[in-house]
Amino acid sequence: MDLLSLQYILFIGALLAAFYGLPAIRESLRRFQWILLLAASLLMYWQAGGIHILFILLTSCTIYVCGLLLSGVNTRMKGLRKDKALTKELKHLRRAELLRSKRLILTAGLGINFGILAYLKYWNALFPSGAGAGALILPFGISFYTFQSVSYLIDVYGGKYEAEQNYAHFLLFVSWFPQLLQGPIGRYDRLRDQLLGEHRPDREKAERALYLILFGLMKKYAIADMLSSPVSAILDGDLKTVPGSLVVFGILLYSAQQYADFSGGIDVIRGVSSLFGIELDLNFRQPYFSVSLGDFWRRWHISLGAWMRDYLFYPFALIKPMQNFGKWCQKHFGRHFGRVLPAGLANILVFFVVGIWHGAQLHYIFWGLYNGIVIALSDLTSPFWKGLGKKLGVKESSRGFHAFRILRTFLIVNIGWYFDRIYTAANELQAFRATLFRFDAGRFAQAFHDTVITPGGGSFAALGGFVIAAAALVLLCLDSIIRERGGDPFILLQRRGVLLRPALCYAVILLIFSSFVFTASAGGFLYANF
Repeated sequence: MDLLSLQYILFIGALLAAFYGLPAIRESLRRFQWILLLAASLLMYWQAGGIHILFILLTSCTIYVCGLLLSGVNTRMKGLRKDKALTKELKHLRRAELLRSKRLILTAGLGINFGILAYLKYWNALFPSGAGAGALILPFGISFYTFQSVSYLIDVYGGKYEAEQNYAHFLLFVSWFPQLLQGPIGRYDRLRDQLLGEHRPDREKAERALYLILFGLMKKYAIADMLSSPVSAILDGDLKTVPGSLVVFGILLYSAQQYADFSGGIDVIRGVSSLFGIELDLNFRQPYFSVSLGDFWRRWHISLGAWMRDYLFYPFALIKPMQNFGKWCQKHFGRHFGRVLPAGLANILVFFVVGIWHGAQLHYIFWGLYNGIVIALSDLTSPFWKGLGKKLGVKESSRGFHAFRILRTFLIVNIGWYFDRIYTAANELQAFRATLFRFDAGRFAQAFHDTVITPGGGSFAALGGFVIAAAALVLLCLDSIIRERGGDPFILLQRRGVLLRPALCYAVILLIFSSFVFTASAGGFLYANF
């Protein structure tokens, strides 16, 4: 469903009217607000995915049952510790049995749900010409609700909290409709009380939510959609004859397109959720101001990075074989290698998995390995770079060095986008060849005209889209600079009087609706259906 469609706007409007209106008529109805949210979420999923609602019901049901079983085992293990009638040997045996049961339940829950995800997500990619090819359609938001559900199961396994006893409560956590499109991946302990709590209208929160929604829509429609066609025209064509300067320009456009598309969608999602009093986790924090690749991935898709850190990185890095490997490295190569090398291998594994999560295509795996290897090498060689900086007299606290680190990281990230956006190894090789050996800046204007302007149907449509995107990017940069400096654009606008706020809102609305002149229809989100 298009976020600016009349259908979606009416749906949200009607739901808000019922959510806050019914308790206003009768206060006792406020405790049933969560039921309204659950019904709306299931209705939205049915409207978007049809029969695929069975998959989200299957995930929620299996995870819920496994959570109850795990919670029961945890309770018996706690009782076992307090049982003074048993000998130490018998306690040890029963504890071992209970641990085996816990692992079996966790394995079953993970196996069922990751098995479903892998089958549906990768069947067509792995067997494009086999029986049933093309028959499997990826259920709406399956990666996001699977990861979110699995995080709950692992947390219950670890005893972080007790399992939810009410299936309907848990189903709302899994199916909360704003975040199904593309995240963020929520945590049960941070969302449960919000989803099930009683909510009252809050004017300031509503204004902040509408500001976030409006800005997110500008990112999506005035930047991402305006840049989509030029990016495709440059990077999906024959790169053998394209000068490297145009390839670099296409990658830079893609870096803006992808960020505006993904973060814009998240802004809308968080804004819509906030209208109902439910605050979702921040998923982007000015990633293009990062000072290292590791810092970039702590700012980009934060909820996925946190999921991978908590449920893959640490469990892998802290297993006994990796700890022993670290001790061996420390003995033979020194303390730094002993500490960093196991973490580097864990990072490579994490980004390999993230690459596969994006898709079964090789270019995603190359992209994941590129990021993991660069971060691992950066950590391993950090003493050398610090030593070199001291010899050269570089002041790490200086603004100049900070700006250099930002530009260096931006360059490293954009090299990675070659693997992410160019879909075949042959085209990736051609793109790198053109960038390194055939940059040819003098041919840029003609190549841009031939590749982007002429095929798009004339200069008015192509250049008009660029003007809109450029104006929106200026506003996005200003917003990012204010946030990076610790400011809050919303509060800043509140303090600047009555003229700036409406002027900015009208400007953003004008950019959004002007973008429709240059696109036949709104494009889908890049991360939808993940």
